[in-house]
Amino acid sequence: MTDRTIDKIAWILLDGGRILSTRSRGKDVYYLPGGKREPGESDAQTLAREVKEELAVDVLPETAAHLGTWEAQAHGHAGGVTVRMTCYTAEHTGTPAPSSEIEEVVWLGYADRDRVSPVDQLIFDDLHAAGRLS
Repeated sequence: MTDRTIDKIAWILLDGGRILSTRSRGKDVYYLPGGKREPGESDAQTLAREVKEELAVDVLPETAAHLGTWEAQAHGHAGGVTVRMTCYTAEHTGTPAPSSEIEEVVWLGYADRDRVSPVDQLIFDDLHAAGRLS
């Protein structure tokens, strides 16, 4: 069996030491908003499309800034399947609200680390260590 990597783009929106997270219908963990790129899309295009689909807000692609890339076991997948999460901060217009497959939008702090996917836990650790997530 060969290892497989899921390539995802995610939006990091921090406010007052908390981070915006989403929960899809039927899921029991929270994920950072974002998703997989379509063929030919740039990271910024993927970010803008996914955030629009999930949260009904417009990310301004020209403001996207790479924050980091993390890799971990993919939640809900067989062993050996990893997710590579390339994360960006970006300005936006509109107020995030659940859309499409998203059932809930929440602001999480570091104390909520056990409620997010394994790759998000690594991101929470690094943001907390940098003093950006309380």
